[in-house]
Formats: sequence, C-alpha cells, structure tokens
Amino acid sequence: MTRTGVPSVQNIGAPRLTAGFDRFHRLDLAGHRAVHGELPMLSAGDTIELADRIRLRGRGGAGFPFARKVGAVLDSATSRSAGVTVVVNATEGEPASWKDKVLLTRAPHLILDGAAIAGYALKARSIVVGVTDDGIGMPSVLAALAERRMPAPTRVVTMPHRFISGEGGALIQGINGQVPIPPGRKTRASDSGVGGMPTLLSNAETYAQLSIAARLGPDGYAAVGTVAEPGTVLLTVGGCARRPAVVETPTGVPLADVLQMCAADPGPGVLLGGFHGKWVSAYAAARAVVSHEGLAEAGGTLGAGIILPLGPGTCALGEATRVVQYLAGQSAGQCGPCRLGLPDLGRAMAGLVAGTGGGSIDAIRAAAAAVRGRGACSHPDGTSRLAISALEAFTEDVAAHLMRGGCGLPVRNVLPVPGAARTGSARLVVDWARCDGHGLCAHIVPELIQLDANGYPSFPDTPVPTWLEPSARKAIAMCPALALRLARGHRRSRRAAAHSTSRASLGTRAGIRGGRSGEDT
Repeated sequence: MTRTGVPSVQNIGAPRLTAGFDRFHRLDLAGHRAVHGELPMLSAGDTIELADRIRLRGRGGAGFPFARKVGAVLDSATSRSAGVTVVVNATEGEPASWKDKVLLTRAPHLILDGAAIAGYALKARSIVVGVTDDGIGMPSVLAALAERRMPAPTRVVTMPHRFISGEGGALIQGINGQVPIPPGRKTRASDSGVGGMPTLLSNAETYAQLSIAARLGPDGYAAVGTVAEPGTVLLTVGGCARRPAVVETPTGVPLADVLQMCAADPGPGVLLGGFHGKWVSAYAAARAVVSHEGLAEAGGTLGAGIILPLGPGTCALGEATRVVQYLAGQSAGQCGPCRLGLPDLGRAMAGLVAGTGGGSIDAIRAAAAAVRGRGACSHPDGTSRLAISALEAFTEDVAAHLMRGGCGLPVRNVLPVPGAARTGSARLVVDWARCDGHGLCAHIVPELIQLDANGYPSFPDTPVPTWLEPSARKAIAMCPALALRLARGHRRSRRAAAHSTSRASLGTRAGIRGGRSGEDT
C-alpha cells in the first residue's frame, strides 16, 4: 500500500493507463501532457465509430458497449431537442475495488480527458464526476479541474461509501438531490438521467480508456490484447495476495500470470468480478485468461476487474457467507427480494457453514431463486449469483459441511468485508444469559431476525441495515427479558463470525451477564 492507502501498481507489458507512474506519483497537467501528449477532440460520429472499432465496453461491471450508450444518448437528445449531461461514475462502492481510485489519485487527467471527449462530442451542458465521501479521490480531481478547461461546466459530487451507492441509478439519484439508492423502477440514463435529461453515464476507467484510444487510434489501440477485446484492463488483485496491487494487463494474458505477479495462491478458488461476481475453482483459475470471454469460459466474470484469491487455510464457504451477509445488509430495502429474500439467503448460507441445520443446498438454491430477476435493481441477482457459484466451485467443501458439520478450517476473513467499526453501523447483540426465547423480536423485525429450531433468535453477524434500525430498536424496547441491544463497533471472534448468531450455535452462556437492554456506543 502507498502512503495514500491506495495499492501499488504493476504492469504486464507496456503501460497505457498507468504510463508515467514510474516517474510521477501523481501526474499533474504538465506531467500528463509530457506522458500522453495533446488530446484530440472528436465529433459524435467519430467517437461512436472509435468506441465501436475498439469494442470498448463499460469497465464498471456490466460491460455494456460504450458506442451504443453514446448513440442512445445522441438519439434521445436529438428527438427531444434536449441538453445532455456526461456523468463519470468513480464512486467505486465495491469494497474490494481500487482501480478507479488509482486513476483518480494518480492519473485524474486521463479520466477528465475521456469525459471531455464525450462532452465535446455530445455538446453537453454539464459534466459531473461522482466520487465517494472517503476523501481519497476528491482532492486529486478538484486539483486537476483547477488546472484545465473542460468543454462544459464540470462539478464533483460525493456519494456515501456504500456498496449500492456505486450503482449507476443510485449515482443519478444522488446527483438529482435524492437519496443515493437505486431507483424503484428501472430507467435508462440515456432517456432520463440528471435532471430528467439524456445522460451519458459510464465508469471512470471507461473514460480513461476512451482518452487513450483517441490518441492511439483504433489500430494503435488494438496493437495489444485479443482481437475480440483489444487493449488493456485494470485489475484489482487482493484477497490472500501477499503483494496486493492494481495490475494493468493486456487482455488474453493468463490469469495465473497475474496471480503469480501478486504472490497470490488461489487455494480452493478465486472470486472473479467482485462481490457481484462468481467463484471459480483453483483448477479453472489456472486455465483462465483475462478477458470477458476468457473468464466466462472458466465459469467466472470480469465484472469490475476484481480478482480475489482465497489462499490455503480458510473456509471457502465461510468466506462466501461473509460476503452474502454483507450484501444482504447493503441493500436499499425497497423491495421484497432485498428486504426478505437476501437475509434468508444469508441465513441459509450461514446454516450450512455452521452445520446447525436449516442450511442445505436446496435451501440455498431456493432462497437464491426467490430473489433472482425480481429486484428493483441488480443487487439481488448479483448476490444470488455469488452464492450459487460458491456451491458449484467448492463442492468438496460443501460435502464436508453437510456430512461432518464443517471443513475443519477457520474463517480467516481473507475477503475485504467492511465491519461495523468501519462503517459506523450497529450490530444486533443477544445476551444469552437473559434470552428466554419469547420470540417477540422475530415478529417485530422478521427481515432481520428469525427463530431457530429451538425457538431462539437467529440473525446474521453483519451490521443492521440503516432502514432496519428503527424496527431493531423497537424489538429491543419490547424484549421482555431485556436481552437485545445494538452495539457499535462490536466484533465477534473469527470463528463465530462464520455463523449466524443463535443460541443453538453459540450455546447458553450462563456465566455472562450483559448490561441493560439498549445501545452501546
């Protein structure tokens, strides 16, 4: 890690997006121009043709063709005689991703170049750069804007550093002054985005790639990479890696080369694409190549370019369960699949890991099927995909948990799942010396608490979603035994963190007496 907290940067082949990083910690405008040269401006038609010829796809996770986005915005603006806004999504709400932060802090002018090309081509009325409120990217972007002129008034907005705040619809909501969560109904930004006007919304790396392509031209850009997916990609390699890094690599490079560069042992498997990605076995990872097509053939996905090897010595299912439970708590809580379905999926996963019953393959598949395709956004789909891919990638681990109640390995918290102390959220805690299993709490907040086979409360060991805190406080206030409380910064042991909290799994702790029911700060 560097002094800014951003991972180091490595390259396979000649750098493009990361060119000059060996000479400059951060490229100001003079350094940027010395490394990359002047920026050509393109018409809308030329921009679309360039993006189409290099097959540029969004780098935020969905991989949508950029040329089609620009064309859709142009058509919408022409038919409505409306102004256009260009939005750069650099919020990077995914906890495991650092590639956009690397660009923000070290090469901000590449991002702004791409936004300038799009703004000029579409005759945009405004340009907006969305960053998170973690303080990492904003100072660098503001300093870069102060050094240059943009083709349209440009501003920077901050979003809460939450998983769903990185979703495109949530960013549009935030820019429009609304709560930054995915909208309740699916709309296309090209039709109705910022201020209800046509909006070009794409990821920070996508704009940076566009600026590189504008300088190199389609043939120069395609000089590296595969024919189907030319150019380079940025990968965030974390997990068990002894040398975590953001790696720029041409497409078509073996994934094994990337893992070796970062001193990463796959262990039982690798999570590809991030927390909405897919698990693949170590065998599949050893044969995969870096590209949308190559990782899909291995059973994974490129997604947002996140590579998380597990390494040996940790419970693979326990790690997957931590992510599923985190994602359940990160939902907006505005539709049934998120409010009820994702907590059910987390409980089913935790039950399988703990070997306490209620956690079978059928239960997990049923919970995943119940949310798939039914959400107001892609959050339920991504979470269910992650859970099902864990069952498919870790078949031996699943068998061990089913037959022996566990695999014998601890959960080492290899994956970067934010905890309550980091997010400021609160966890629900039970004083088992007081709890008599009245079950009232499960009736008050069923989205969070269910009763186990013995009638005692069971819930995930994750922060309580903000939209559930009022109900959780009501359950606390009405608990006849005063056994519940909210604890901020509470952390349980790593072993217990793999389980859902319940009297059945933790046992009756008669010698432990808690304080009064309420909230610990």
